[in-house]
Amino acid sequence: MSTALKPLLPGSTLGVLGGGQLGRMWAHAAQRMGYNTAVLDPDAQSPAGLVSHHHIHTDYLDAAGLKQLAAVCQAVTTEFENVPADALAQLAATLPVSPAASAVAVAQDRAREKAHFVKCGVPVAPHAVIDTPEQLAAVNDNLLPGILKTSRMGYDGKGQLRVTTRDELNAGWAKLGKVPCVLEKMLPLASECSVIVARGRDGAMVNLPVQRNLHRDGILAVTEVFAGNVPEALASQAIAAAKAVAQELNYVGVLCVEFFVLADSSLVVNEIAPRPHNSGHYSQDACDVSQFELQVRTMADLPLTQPRLHSPAFMLNLLGDLWFANTNAAQVEPAWQKVLALPGTHLHLYGKTEARVGRKMGHLNITAKTPEAARAVALQAAAILGIASF
Repeated sequence: MSTALKPLLPGSTLGVLGGGQLGRMWAHAAQRMGYNTAVLDPDAQSPAGLVSHHHIHTDYLDAAGLKQLAAVCQAVTTEFENVPADALAQLAATLPVSPAASAVAVAQDRAREKAHFVKCGVPVAPHAVIDTPEQLAAVNDNLLPGILKTSRMGYDGKGQLRVTTRDELNAGWAKLGKVPCVLEKMLPLASECSVIVARGRDGAMVNLPVQRNLHRDGILAVTEVFAGNVPEALASQAIAAAKAVAQELNYVGVLCVEFFVLADSSLVVNEIAPRPHNSGHYSQDACDVSQFELQVRTMADLPLTQPRLHSPAFMLNLLGDLWFANTNAAQVEPAWQKVLALPGTHLHLYGKTEARVGRKMGHLNITAKTPEAARAVALQAAAILGIASF
């Protein structure tokens, strides 16, 4: 049963740990709703800090910086999972922090994350935790071939290796520095999808539609969202599993739960991100409530209304590679004028001054009346920008 909370009204100051693009888009959403924003990030040129009312340039565990953030804010969130959970815990001693340090700590450790999925009763790939040589030797051969992943600090395909034999497993663990790892059995994948949920302090919970995702080299490339993008029964199962994960964590904030869809049409949970997510960026232009507004609402204890998808949408991730598509040396701005001449295109750039291969520089949302029309424009845009077809 929901409990009445006193909301933080517009005019209040909301804070975020982390100054990247997710913090920047959160700040834009908060400011549009009338809030002041504060960012703590060690980079003086951080994308979020450059657009916020307060930009505190300190390390995430700097006591003076955390004290300054707490002094100017009425609530705080985080924009990425590798912010130290201890920083969130310190802030929580004096003001509301969402998500809680305990929830972020689970997302920071793949072994704890897998254990949480098992506890929730949601389907998860067969796996083994490897912390010691003894655990490495005890790995069941049935888990090979598999993906060996570091338990901590892995994202966008980093910190993981494919291993097919026991010799490769042993060599892979050594290559990763013999740090704690999780070995996941490789499963026959048909596709990938994700669900973004928002949960308030009163227990109210809403979700965005199921997002169908395409990854390349471990980085999200394309998201497509429209009625029927995944079978209805599968969508219902994914939403129920995502809500179970959030409920069991007593989560407050925006949470993305990523899934693998297997060749037999079954579903397994892959991982969680305790923040808005790349795959939810389409919601800025295709939904009546975006994932970033949901983040603001959970922080400020405002009512959560079920988002409505009003347009079929495709999202194209824009990596720094595009700035070097026509040359081996000089950085060249992509042909935005040609892309924006296409109907239903919405360009979001992150304010990063230097393009680098693999660096997330922005995204392009495409909306239309039908999925077919949205896909056609998305393919045209991809061809203009030099993005591989899908």
